[in-house]
Amino acid sequence: MEYGLLIYIITVVFFAGLGIWFARQKRWSVEQFISSKNSLKVGASIATIFASGMGAWLLFGPAETLLTSGIVALSGYALASALSLWIFMWLGVKIRALMPKGHTLTEYVLHRFGKWMYLFVLIVTILFMGLGMTAELTGISLAGQVVFDIPLGVSAVIIGVGVLFYVMLGGFKASVFTDKVQTWFILPLFAILAVGLMYVGGNVLTGAPLRAPELFNIGNGWALGITLIIAIVSAELFNQSWWQRVFAAKNKSVMKKAYGWAGLLVLPVVFIAGLFGLWALGSPAAQQPSAALFWILLAMPQWLLILGMILAVALVMSSIDTALNAMISVFTVDFARMKPRWKSEKLLNAGKIVVLILAIIGITIATQGFSVLYLFLLADLVTVAIVFPVFYGLFQAKLDGHTALIASIIGLLGGFVFFPDPNYATSLLGSLINPSIPGNLLYSFLAALIIPALLCIWLAKGRSFDFKRLKKKVKAIN
Repeated sequence: MEYGLLIYIITVVFFAGLGIWFARQKRWSVEQFISSKNSLKVGASIATIFASGMGAWLLFGPAETLLTSGIVALSGYALASALSLWIFMWLGVKIRALMPKGHTLTEYVLHRFGKWMYLFVLIVTILFMGLGMTAELTGISLAGQVVFDIPLGVSAVIIGVGVLFYVMLGGFKASVFTDKVQTWFILPLFAILAVGLMYVGGNVLTGAPLRAPELFNIGNGWALGITLIIAIVSAELFNQSWWQRVFAAKNKSVMKKAYGWAGLLVLPVVFIAGLFGLWALGSPAAQQPSAALFWILLAMPQWLLILGMILAVALVMSSIDTALNAMISVFTVDFARMKPRWKSEKLLNAGKIVVLILAIIGITIATQGFSVLYLFLLADLVTVAIVFPVFYGLFQAKLDGHTALIASIIGLLGGFVFFPDPNYATSLLGSLINPSIPGNLLYSFLAALIIPALLCIWLAKGRSFDFKRLKKKVKAIN
């Protein structure tokens, strides 16, 4: 345990130290702290988008998807991860044009649809990002326990506190700086891990189709692949981290290039990460697919194990600092609207305090080692239900806030009819209505997506919204 704990501490101190050093170089305004609007060039934008999106899930989810559902489902996972970035090339341009002084998606929702739809979207946004942070800490804590026998609480506290230090000091600027550094670590370490597994563990790519032909049957895994595309793309559209980077890009052209190239980078990385699961075939590691890579690393030379764990910690830090910054920006912007007489420093401190409380809650939950997958799926379902109404409102001026909210709620209820219960035995609401209704994630997400879409298209007959109001209402924070 001792040397494993030392690896964690050294890695955290290195990245946190860089973030703190950078943060202390200059005192930034609130605008710079939460968004750094129109400042990032293409290279910096690509690096921060890539590093922010690559969390510990990369070493858990894709391999588990391959081992449980096959190559088609893994391809859906990789495509969904890329599409969730590429879609900002289109929607990001639209939002920037309507709100050139904007900071968050919730600003658009408030002024476009009113306070009730805004509250609904705000809760979903914070829930999604908070669960993401907790899941990252839980994943790296479980990995540390498997590989180094480090107690769950110790791992979560070391990494969580390390990230909090530089986030609270440097905000978005420090996050972008550490993202750039972490990208130069993540890509080489990932490549070394892939080549190392191939060299030390043997080439399983040619033999795997013979050992587990069902995983390579193109008739399998379509349902999960489609489900992942719907869930991931919908959920990431409510990830404030990406909207920060939409507004932070120097101009629209830079933003489009950054999200385009970042998506191209993410696509093969996620797919290759899934192929790591092939080394678990025929071993006990295949019985625990979510942690398969870490069980495999235990059987590898120590140098490869150490590099893999350094990669895992770097991935977690790059995603957690992004989530914390994103939540600070959301609350700071909201406080500026609710308390217009507060000075900028007070607004920022209020946002920091709320996020600090959320971070402490997340770290505490992560120390328990709970599975957050089911809660994640619930959060995904809600984002699927609101995704069409929220973004259809960018193009259909006659869609009003009440219609958008009602359509979202009805779609959510429709999704719950098929959403599986915690035991995945039957549907959540189906068990109360009719126990014979099976739980099915694809049917659940399709219902949550299609029902609101049809209702919005059918009922969008209100007074036309003047989109020029967004430019007037959304202002910079002084």
